[in-house]
Amino acid sequence: MLDHVRDLESLREATERLLSAAARLDNASAAEASRLPGWSRGHVLAHLARNGDALVNVLEGRPMYPDAVTRDADIERDGPRPLDAQLADVRATADRFQRVAAVPADWTRTVALRNGVTDVAARVPFRRLVEVELHHVDLGIGLELEDLSGEFVHREIDFLTERFAGHPDVPPLALTTPDKDTWRTGRADGTPATVTGPAPDLMGWLAGRRDGAALKTSDTALPVLPPL
Repeated sequence: MLDHVRDLESLREATERLLSAAARLDNASAAEASRLPGWSRGHVLAHLARNGDALVNVLEGRPMYPDAVTRDADIERDGPRPLDAQLADVRATADRFQRVAAVPADWTRTVALRNGVTDVAARVPFRRLVEVELHHVDLGIGLELEDLSGEFVHREIDFLTERFAGHPDVPPLALTTPDKDTWRTGRADGTPATVTGPAPDLMGWLAGRRDGAALKTSDTALPVLPPL
């Protein structure tokens, strides 16, 4: 069951961890490459700020972004800024998101995201939490997927397997951890191939953060997953 109030508190804590860690950078290291191809650490921080604005738009009933070109242009524009400007922007947009989310509202309502995706409003704080936690890892400044809470990792696997469920380009899959946690995803037809490994590695593969080298599969190779 979704608990947006609890997720907002988890989000607040995760944002503080990210800002505290990023504050140890300097302008030169902020301009260095992140773990995301083509993006510096500054681009990651700029994306986090603009995503905060975008999810405020979602909660207030506006389009998440004007269009994909504007989204990408804003990140390119803001990516090279000095570190203090990046951190102040991330904090300001995070605080704004928390203020808007504190306004009494119908959290059962359906909201519109990007590319025709819709969701229940109560999941928006978790979606923002995913952005903060995974992009903290993407910064490459000490946090790894294994450092994220087990609850978060399992919830993100739940979310990603639900997203890929029934996808025509994803074969039927049964994901399993050494602790025997299991998920089904992909097409419903046929016998599912098994994919086994630690939960952080499963999440990393599903989220496009790892190549799946630490996973074992009953098929000849892991499938190539479509972009999120």
